[in-house]
Amino acid sequence: MVPRVPLPPEIQLAQRLAGNEQVIRDRAVKKLRKYIVARTQRAAGGFTHDELLKVWKGLFYCMWMQDKPLLQEELGRTISQLIHAFQTTEAQHLFLQTFWQTMNREWTGIDRLRLDKFYMLMRMVLSESLKALKTQGWQERQIEQLLELLTTEILHPDSQAPSGVKSHFLEIFLEELSKVGAAELTADQNLKFIDPFCTIAARTQDSLVLHNITRGIFEAIVEQAPFAIEDLMNELDAPEEEGVSEDDERGQDVLSGEPGSLPGAACDRNEAPPGDGEDSVGPVLQFDYEAVASRLFAVASQQGTPSQNRKRLYKVIRKLQDLAEGLFPEDDVPEKAYRNLQEEGQERRTKKRPKSRSQKQPGKGRKEDSRPDPSSRSKRRMGRQQGSGTEPTGPQEQLGGPGGRGARKKRRRLRAGARVKVAGCQELQTKRRPLQSRK
Repeated sequence: MVPRVPLPPEIQLAQRLAGNEQVIRDRAVKKLRKYIVARTQRAAGGFTHDELLKVWKGLFYCMWMQDKPLLQEELGRTISQLIHAFQTTEAQHLFLQTFWQTMNREWTGIDRLRLDKFYMLMRMVLSESLKALKTQGWQERQIEQLLELLTTEILHPDSQAPSGVKSHFLEIFLEELSKVGAAELTADQNLKFIDPFCTIAARTQDSLVLHNITRGIFEAIVEQAPFAIEDLMNELDAPEEEGVSEDDERGQDVLSGEPGSLPGAACDRNEAPPGDGEDSVGPVLQFDYEAVASRLFAVASQQGTPSQNRKRLYKVIRKLQDLAEGLFPEDDVPEKAYRNLQEEGQERRTKKRPKSRSQKQPGKGRKEDSRPDPSSRSKRRMGRQQGSGTEPTGPQEQLGGPGGRGARKKRRRLRAGARVKVAGCQELQTKRRPLQSRK
């Protein structure tokens, strides 16, 4: 009998990672981390491209099989932190490259119920890759290698990345970069991070990629400009606040420990930073807006740039130049427009209500006119009883007589018209009320 050939460890781990039972999958993830650390520590060790593709296929279906949001978040964090188990930068980049290739290959097979957890996994892997750069001190060479990897696998025209992967990556890149490196990165380093996006925005033939780059990168920089300048002013004011004497600090401690105050009140005040409220934007990156505008102009003014891309980039360049001169965009315009729409809607509602009442009131009068008048009937009977000796009055006298039916109709018509005029006055009053409220 031929002995059974054992499978490679990568295939065995991939099979266990895609198992049906959660206990087996959790054990396989722990064993995979130990296996990565042990193999990359060897001088001649390391993984090949095909081996990491097999590993990522198992990790992909491990995430596929995981239910419950909290457990999905924990598993996504564990998977994304596997990048720190690799001992060399080349192995880390190969791990990231195979991840994005796996997402590009498997993206079309993900149903809508599982999209959210893979969106989260992409965000976590990108965040951990930026943290790996942070641990290496933001070296320029490492930054260039990572940006080239991301550009080649996601944004390059020859890449196999679907539109969903591209859109989500462009949406989260600047946000995750600000979370990881807003406190350390300088304006020149941030310009290097967005330099590949400038080149792709000028050359791409895909209108969706152009829109996502301008909206997710450049317009986000413009929108965050006031907060970035505020953070810069706070950093400049920080050395002055550090010069507070110890006596003042002791006095503040004594004041915080008043007899009527709660024991944990002082700790809560110190722990809650002023920028962590609902209106807080979070950490913001610093940019040299004039340098960003000049870089965009350099790539947009080339002859090979499509006219659609040039027009779109020139609009962004004007905004950046205004920021460099100290002119900020009006952020309150959308709120004002929304308030005006609300006020117009209220005016329309108030106009419709009195009109419906006025239309109903004349209708009631007309119904009353159709009813027979008992006084006119009795007078007709009296005229018939007097006999034929009396000369009948003419039609004009009958209509115009004080006891005729036509007079009653005229009076009632006048009353209905008066009611309509009163309803019209009510409409004018309701029109004036929103004007007074506006004043």
